[in-house]
Amino acid sequence: MTVSSLFTAVAVGIVVGLGGRWIVPAGRTVPFWLPLSVAVGAAVFATVIARALGVDASQVSAVEVVMQVAFAISGVALVATTADQRRDDARRSR
Repeated sequence: MTVSSLFTAVAVGIVVGLGGRWIVPAGRTVPFWLPLSVAVGAAVFATVIARALGVDASQVSAVEVVMQVAFAISGVALVATTADQRRDDARRSR
């Protein structure tokens, strides 16, 4: 993994993570750092997967960036739908 790939993954993760704060339903309390860290981790993981699949390692490619965005969005969506379910379930049972 090159430095530019790592920098791109972190940047994509931060942008998607901050954007993901807007998709978290208002009734759920998700810590600020959670979608951000999940998005960064997923984007870095996407870079590792891209390199394992043989994507050009000499520079950051469009395929790699698309994979980073897709993995980061998937991770944030998972956090947004599963975070703080106990409080949501308690409100439904009243």
